[in-house]
Amino acid sequence: MLADFLEYDFLRHTFFTGLLIGIIAPLLGTFIVVRRLSLIADALSHVTLAGIAFGLFIDKKFALGITPLYSGMGFSVLGSIFIEKLRGVYKAYQELAIPIILSGGVGLSVIFIALADGFNTDLFNYLFGSVSAVSKTDFYSILGISVVIILVIRLFYRELVTLSFDEEHAVASGIHAKRIHLLFIILTALVIAASIRVVGVLLVSALMTLPVATSMRIARGFKQMIVFSIVFGELAVIIGLISGYYFSIPPGGTIVVVSIIMLLLAIGIKRYSFRRVTHETE
Repeated sequence: MLADFLEYDFLRHTFFTGLLIGIIAPLLGTFIVVRRLSLIADALSHVTLAGIAFGLFIDKKFALGITPLYSGMGFSVLGSIFIEKLRGVYKAYQELAIPIILSGGVGLSVIFIALADGFNTDLFNYLFGSVSAVSKTDFYSILGISVVIILVIRLFYRELVTLSFDEEHAVASGIHAKRIHLLFIILTALVIAASIRVVGVLLVSALMTLPVATSMRIARGFKQMIVFSIVFGELAVIIGLISGYYFSIPPGGTIVVVSIIMLLLAIGIKRYSFRRVTHETE
């Protein structure tokens, strides 16, 4: 694989893109899980699928040269804004905004896929990821998104942590909760759209939540949980990409399976340690 990695540009672009996604997806996923908003990733991934199908439909019918990745990003960002607006409409039932947007994303996806004459190889790659689908332009786009996300997290880390654990205290402290939350959900939309090339639109939410769930079993603090989440995310992505290359399978499925295996190991180790400590104290 090393020789091919040095020879073929698309392999390098895919691998480096995977490394970036392995950082930013669990990074934002940590805040999502702590805020109990894990289903937002699922909702936005389905909206992103609608955007991809729309891009494929427009390109097929009118040959306008619209890149499905960018149309997916556009739909994902719009979906995130609509979620925030609906959370304001249904203040007593804010979680209702997520299934509304998810349902809309699924409905639009079905319509645009049908208009684009059904499934094809390109759409399959977007659904489950591919080791050969990342272009140089895609890589630089995702690199730019990654830099922006890391900078925003660095600048607003205190505000995001406060909002994640105690929103009422954050508001009382003078933090602009609505603005910060809108910025955060837009960044989440961009991460989901950026990750679809490697992980696949139907599996990207798993990369944002499973590494976090694993790190929660062993981490002893929030910052440590972020670090462990990124480590587990990177391991899953690297193993998924390597297996995808050697076995000619979509890497997204392997990334999810590896993440679940690490989660089960973490749960098992935690239980074993607890039983051992309990036995020694008795």
